[in-house]
Amino acid sequence: MSRDKLIAMARYSHQHAQDGTIAQVDDILQVPARNYVDATRWEDEMRQVFRRLPLMLAITAEVREPGDYKAMEVAGVPVLIARTKSGVVKAFLNSCSHRGAQIMLPGSGNTHRFTCPYHAWTYNHDGELIAVYAEKDFGAVDKSCNGLVELPCCEAAGMVWVTLDPHSPLAIEDFLSGYDEMLANFGFADWHLYESRTLEGPNWKIAYDGYMDLYHLPILHRETFGPQMSNQALYTAWGPHQRVVSPDRNLAVLQEKPEVEWEVAKLMSGVWTVFPHISIASFDGGGGRGVMISQLFPGTRPDQSFTTQLYVLENQPPDEEVARKATEQFEFLKHVVQNEDYATGLRQQTALASGLKESVMFGRNEGGGQHFHGWLEKLLVADNQALGGMFSRDTRPVVHGDQTVEL
Repeated sequence: MSRDKLIAMARYSHQHAQDGTIAQVDDILQVPARNYVDATRWEDEMRQVFRRLPLMLAITAEVREPGDYKAMEVAGVPVLIARTKSGVVKAFLNSCSHRGAQIMLPGSGNTHRFTCPYHAWTYNHDGELIAVYAEKDFGAVDKSCNGLVELPCCEAAGMVWVTLDPHSPLAIEDFLSGYDEMLANFGFADWHLYESRTLEGPNWKIAYDGYMDLYHLPILHRETFGPQMSNQALYTAWGPHQRVVSPDRNLAVLQEKPEVEWEVAKLMSGVWTVFPHISIASFDGGGGRGVMISQLFPGTRPDQSFTTQLYVLENQPPDEEVARKATEQFEFLKHVVQNEDYATGLRQQTALASGLKESVMFGRNEGGGQHFHGWLEKLLVADNQALGGMFSRDTRPVVHGDQTVEL
């Protein structure tokens, strides 16, 4: 079923390329400039969005084997992700039940158990307390009631989603709105993490706006890859999640073949964004398919964000030459994001913080940005009861600006 939708989107993109058209939304959107700098609003975003919604915190390749773990801090919450002996991925608050110390330092690895560095209380990968140091001196502890605080967690399409609020009424499967079925076509469950790094950027929304924006590609990136890129965009949404592609004449090659022979790699082109903080973009991995997954996280104040770039390859480099090309590609992507996208965003942040500009605009050709900010506004005012009804696995994909299209 998801392949049928990919084929329909490919035909739709090619038709626009042939006709020289794009789908446009109804009007230009004005977004208040203060939304990017106001501290109270930023705190609301942390509470209403990043603390309540599922976040994609790991890929399967990072926690593939039983005993693998990943520890990180997200929106002020220390998180511990682990694959259990049974092969299930679970997530916990990275905090000992004894006195609250963080059990594992940020990073990843493989271990037989988790032992708190403060007083050596020990837990298994299911979060169960299995040993209390010098228990006869401490006093009797009911281990069954003192395991790690478990967080909602779901592994799908080779990615791991975690909700920071253990009491969130929103099921992760509903939040994904069927989008994970589309992302599964990448086949990430069997891909390999080649390298990762973290970059500092501006307000998380300034950074995220850029991932959904093709309008800037030939201009901002004119010294790198921009001259080969189109500034036109077609947006398709599953709930708050979106894919953006340019009208593509090259898809004519596919249409000369039977649909069963259409290559998935070509059908999965473009940028796939997962609300509120993930971008997935395909590149030449130096010797095969490569994807950069960008995990965007707010910093500790409104004008700061951090982006972890995961460079993921379909196949491990078979030799040093292929590995060298993959490294060069990843370094190139760092330059583009850090020195072009985020450098521009940081200067934009300074201008908006002056308080002299009332609003920024998203044009009729920037339906992705309009869709993102629309969802953000709805979530900021939704209480927990309303939150559960805002998402559904039955969500049908919608093409922005062309409501007559059926996919």
